[in-house]
Amino acid sequence: MPRGAPDRGADHGDETRNGKVRSRFAIRIHTLLERFFPERRLFLRSDTDTRFIRLKPSTQLFAFVGATGIVAWTIVATAILLMDSIGAGNFREQARRDQQTYEQRLNEMSAERDARTEEALAAQKRFNTALQQVSVMQSQLLESETRRRELETGIEVIQATLRRTMQERETALAELDRLNDGQKDPNTRLAANSSLGKEMLGALSRALAETAEERDTIIANARTALKEAEEARLDLALMAEKNDQIFSQLEDAMTVSVEPLTKMFEAAGLDTKKLMEEVRRGYSGQGGPLMPISLSTKGDESIPEAARANALLDKMDQINIYRIAAETLPFDNPLKSAYRLTSSYGPRWGRTHKGTDMAAPNGTAIYAPADGVVTYAGWSSGYGRLTKIKHASGIETRYAHQAKIRVKVGQRVSRGDRIGDIGNSGRSTGPHLHYEIRVGDRAVNAMTFIKAGRDVF
Repeated sequence: MPRGAPDRGADHGDETRNGKVRSRFAIRIHTLLERFFPERRLFLRSDTDTRFIRLKPSTQLFAFVGATGIVAWTIVATAILLMDSIGAGNFREQARRDQQTYEQRLNEMSAERDARTEEALAAQKRFNTALQQVSVMQSQLLESETRRRELETGIEVIQATLRRTMQERETALAELDRLNDGQKDPNTRLAANSSLGKEMLGALSRALAETAEERDTIIANARTALKEAEEARLDLALMAEKNDQIFSQLEDAMTVSVEPLTKMFEAAGLDTKKLMEEVRRGYSGQGGPLMPISLSTKGDESIPEAARANALLDKMDQINIYRIAAETLPFDNPLKSAYRLTSSYGPRWGRTHKGTDMAAPNGTAIYAPADGVVTYAGWSSGYGRLTKIKHASGIETRYAHQAKIRVKVGQRVSRGDRIGDIGNSGRSTGPHLHYEIRVGDRAVNAMTFIKAGRDVF
């Protein structure tokens, strides 16, 4: 063989040996498969013909692996579903505990609100009593002032009487001297002087005695009046201190009552000033206990308690307006029984979900969350059985997918009235309530109102 030529015989021998190795390996694998999956034949008979299907070990292996995979997948899926069911049970238990905690918190807040109301009523009673006592003390002071002026007038009258008496005495003495000068007889003049002097001295003595008695009476009355004025001043000081304590308690109670209500309306995105103006326009009656208080003694001079009392009356008026607004705005939950939040407000499936979905059993009662007027009650394509209620401040609520509508168009409903039942009408995947709140025909998150009301009521 020429030098440098390829050894084709050697290559052929290598290929032969490799082929034999692969054959032996394939035979071993086939033998192993035959041990576990022997070749089987599946006969198919008909009326005219008989055929069979040969199941090779490799085919049986693939079928076994496929079946094993399906069984494994079934076991895993079952385990996942079981874990999800257990998790859902835990979630329901947690939701039940949360609901119990929420109800307990509501009861505590209701008790606290009642206690605050009782304290406010008691403080108002004390305040009214204090005002009455202040009025009595003012009347006593006015009487003391009147008596003092009367005493001053009496003293001036007595002084005038004394001056007039002295002038009359001087006139009488001058007349006596003139008469004495006119008498020729000294004895007659002496007798006349003696008689006239006795009369003048008697009159003067009587006038002085009357003047002294009136003076003593006036001094005694003045001392009594001064003593009564001092006692009245001390009583007024004590009354002022009590009034300050009462005002402080009332102001604290008003602050505790007003701030949560203000936060509730602000959390719902409402303008409290516009809301109060609108309520005042709707309820414009005046009079009664909320009229401004005027506690002045003369002219336009007022006392500080009047300003504090009027500020408290303004707070009470604000609380009353907030109460009216809370009754006419949907801060309550339309469902009183247990439910599950299945879809919130916001993006969903590439679109904006304008409501809040609350799942509950079919027939669960739906209640009006605030006072209003029914503007629609009937079928509405995807909404199914739909109810619309118009509330104050341009707010509208919608209740979709109902099983039964229990109100009519034009009907006026109050907070807590039953308006329908949960159902599965319209485009729905199960019994639930689609609850919407619209402000000026613009959908907003209903849970904002519900959470804001939950923190107060």
